[in-house]
Amino acid sequence: MCTITLEYNQSNALARHKLACLLATGLFIKKDFQPEEVYIPTAEELEAHRELRDAVLEQSRRTMAPIIARYL
Repeated sequence: MCTITLEYNQSNALARHKLACLLATGLFIKKDFQPEEVYIPTAEELEAHRELRDAVLEQSRRTMAPIIARYL
């Protein structure tokens, strides 16, 4: 047996539906979990995440542009 921790937006209907489907399979059970402390990322971590996100998006734009142009 293992424990899987899922974090999801509770106000997202699709996320709630997917979780309900997982629980309905009977393969998973829901346990009460209270985190000991809430993790708050530092300003440096947030900036690093933004830089990585921007780099990935820019690379995606460059690689997808010819494919999208082919269908326009």
